[in-house]
Parts: sequence; structure tokens; C-alpha cells
Amino acid sequence: MTSQHTGMPEPSAPGGRTAQPTTTVRTLSAHSPMVSAERARKFGSWYYAEHALKVMNGYRWTLLAYSVGNPVMYLFAMGVGLATLVDNNSAESAFGGVSYLAFIAPALLSSATIMTAATEFTYPVMDGFKWRRVYYGPHASPLAVHQIVNGYIIAISLRLFLMSAIYFGIVAAFGASPSAWGSVAIVVAVVCGLSFGLPLMAYSASITDDKGQFALVMRFIVTPLFLFSGTFFPLDTLPVFLQWIGWISPLWHGTELGRVLTYGYSEPLWLSVIHVAYLVGLALLGWVLARRVYERRLGQ
Repeated sequence: MTSQHTGMPEPSAPGGRTAQPTTTVRTLSAHSPMVSAERARKFGSWYYAEHALKVMNGYRWTLLAYSVGNPVMYLFAMGVGLATLVDNNSAESAFGGVSYLAFIAPALLSSATIMTAATEFTYPVMDGFKWRRVYYGPHASPLAVHQIVNGYIIAISLRLFLMSAIYFGIVAAFGASPSAWGSVAIVVAVVCGLSFGLPLMAYSASITDDKGQFALVMRFIVTPLFLFSGTFFPLDTLPVFLQWIGWISPLWHGTELGRVLTYGYSEPLWLSVIHVAYLVGLALLGWVLARRVYERRLGQ
């Protein structure tokens, strides 16, 4: 312990002696390497998630404008602007007896998470291996490879959840989610984003040279899924030779579940179970593949 004077006159003790100062400064010390390593082995996934979230915090306003601004603009343009024309010129049963706004709101919620996942699980993943090689520093520490993978997934999942919650609040304010179960659509949207993003994460981790692969993914996978997954109109109104795009699309499965939850869209229970199983199965498959690719490139 070391003493530190406070700058105030020191009181005199009985007998004319000067009283000893009572203010002290505690000496801080870091954990020992063994303790730090043990904590990293236990909580390494959360440590890496914290790192990823702090990086995102540096450009949080850009993330907010992109992640929430885009679907909100679509909501106003399609759900508020175009909806007045669609509702006035369509049969009442055209969209399951609800307004066009209520019909497309769950689709825009799920599509927002997929587009965000397509951004976060492409270039940032390759950046960790090739450009800035940000994975190699944590890998040189006691963190295991699977903790790096899990930590990044946790961080992106939290981002998707926050983005979906904000967007759902806006949707609910417009009355596009009359069902009491509507808020569960937030979780569905997050799982939908991960079901697309985690297989993409595994693919991105396998790329060693950027030759425009990610631009092709956005143009020939993300965009068709957005247009042909029942986002703006029921899937069964498409020709049969195009409906298969929706059947294999995580966006269609997430959108259909969202509609069931937000306004009570009528579909058989077995089909809802298939939606859940498909989304969860894709996410788990992508997670397993991503771990294997990371371990192959970084080593055990």
C-alpha cells in the first residue's frame, strides 16, 4: 500500500503530533497468465463476441442506417405507398384477408436479416483469413478455433436480433402485426438470417482469392431469393417452374412462419414444423461446416 496526501491540512493528534494520512491508493495487478488462459478457455466465445461487437460499435450509425433504414424504406414504399393501390384493386381474400402492409411486413423482416447476414458472413470472414488476418491474433492466444467461430456468430446474432426488434417495433406501430404472437417473429427472423448466413460463412472461409465470388452470390442468389420467395406476392401465384426457388429458400420458410405469427396466416401445422426444421437444420449444417473449414485453415 502507498499513501497519498489529499491536499487538505492534516489534523494534529493529541500531544502535537501530526496524524497519519488515511487516504490510500490500492495497487492494481493483472491476472496471472495461467488465470487469464483458463478464463479464455472457459469464456473464449464471449470474449471474441465482445471484440466483434466493439468493432461494429465503431460504425454503428452506418449499420443502423443500412440494417433498419433499407427495410423501413421498403415498408413505406411497398407497404404504405403501393399498398393503397393494391388494397383498392384486389379482392379481399387476395392476401389472406389482411392488408398488403400486413402481408409483406414479415417478408421484409426476414429479408432484412438475410441481407445483413449476406454482408457480415462474406467479406468480413475473408478479411479474417486474407487481408487483415484478424483471426490469427486470437488464434495465437488460448482461444480455440471453435470459440472464434462461435464468438463471431454470437455477435452477428445479437446484431440481427437488435435490428429485427427495432424493425418489428416500427411494423407494430403501423398495425401490421395484430397477433399477440407477433413478437416471436423476431426470433424467426434471426434464425432465418443464420440459416442463410452460416452456410455462406463456411463458403467464405474456404475462399483463398477474391475473384468476385461474393458479387455473384449477391446477384444470382440473394436477389432471386428476395424476388421469388413470396416476398411481395403469394408463392403459388408464380409459375410452377419458378416456385421451386421459394421451396428451397430460407426466406420463404421464414416469411411463412412470420405471417403465421404476426397475423394468423392459415397453414397446416405440419408445414409450420417443416419451416422450423428446415431453418434450424440449415443453420446447424452451416455451423458445423464453418467450424471444419476454420479448423482446416487455422489448424487445431
